[in-house]
Amino acid sequence: MRGASMEFDIFFSISQTPVDGHTPSEAQMFTNFFDQVRAADALGYGVAWVAEAHLSTQTQKRTAQPVVPHWQGEVGLNVDLVQLAHRVFAQTRRIEIGSAVMNILCNGGPVAVAERVAAFCALHGLEGSEHRRLHLGFAAGRFEFNNRPYGIVPRDAVERLAWPVLKGQIFHEAAEILLRLLRREEISSEQIRPTVLRREQFRTDAEWQAVQQAAMARDGGTTPPQAIPIPRRFSFEVLKVVPQEWRSPLLVPVIGSHDPQLQEEVNALMPVQVFNLSITKPETIEETHQRMTRAYHRDGGPWRRAYMPRTVMVFLNDERGLSASARTAAAEQEAKAALGAYWSALEGTIDPARIAAASENAVIGDTDTIASQLQERFHRGDRLMLWFDFFNHDSARVIRNMAAFMDKVAPQLGAQGAA
Repeated sequence: MRGASMEFDIFFSISQTPVDGHTPSEAQMFTNFFDQVRAADALGYGVAWVAEAHLSTQTQKRTAQPVVPHWQGEVGLNVDLVQLAHRVFAQTRRIEIGSAVMNILCNGGPVAVAERVAAFCALHGLEGSEHRRLHLGFAAGRFEFNNRPYGIVPRDAVERLAWPVLKGQIFHEAAEILLRLLRREEISSEQIRPTVLRREQFRTDAEWQAVQQAAMARDGGTTPPQAIPIPRRFSFEVLKVVPQEWRSPLLVPVIGSHDPQLQEEVNALMPVQVFNLSITKPETIEETHQRMTRAYHRDGGPWRRAYMPRTVMVFLNDERGLSASARTAAAEQEAKAALGAYWSALEGTIDPARIAAASENAVIGDTDTIASQLQERFHRGDRLMLWFDFFNHDSARVIRNMAAFMDKVAPQLGAQGAA
């Protein structure tokens, strides 16, 4: 939904994890998703943001470096947003779709992503009356096991020691390639900014000195280098992706990074909005708005707060036969159980402090309580990605919560649901 008031999108995880001992089949998970996205369309949500995952979370637990060794089931089943988007648009009338977020390092890297996106936009835009957009949230990927099979690993001792920093620099390289190709440029890797490691990128002197020593051992140097060039991760001769003749307004790039330098770099190329997670600190959010007011590419017009959608977990209870206080108490219990299961799966322990912190990033209660929480915590110009399916496979209940929000919460915030 759009306008001067707070805007409401919806977030879908399609996370095939056991809840109360039950794990739905893949077919049921996708059926639930499409039921819910059709409901979101009818209710007037603006964008359906869909989480992306790659490779089996269960299988990665047997690797030498498991990232989430305690997770049961699969973190997510959506591995290709553009395929999913075709089906979503075919089954809906108004809602748009976004990737939350697309990993541009795996599955062939940024060149392959640019070509898939261009192909989608060309096909999606064949009907001249189609104006619904693909919101391309893109990042480096949350879990390293998604990237390792595609060669995104340290190549020598220098890179191993610098890896926490170097991973971010690889994303810098990939982001520039992606956006320049989506601008329809002909480019070679030699035209992309080089990766050079320097002291200011590292947290401590000790970390930087270890990388310097490794560079001297590798290169035969006798003096610690103050700048360490890193070979390109993506190397290619001049190329251009096809198709080329697609309508640019159908695509909205949204970067999944709070690196200030990178946000400015990508906006030197084209208008790129910012993807935000619920755990981001409020001061970081406000700093980003201030910076983007200055840095947002002029072709995108003035920066708006809605250009940084914010993920919010919603534990809403509007079930029949309960008083307002009973609904809030039930919602609080539901939130505690879901967040406890999440942290247990993610880290292997139920940490009460983590659950409490996560609760602060959620809204919990009956419709009036949630409306009050949103008014207190968010700016009127914010756009929220509301997460209703968090550890909840009861699709009918999820849809009831989605409807209760738009029917009873949104009007209190100056918004109106679909007719």
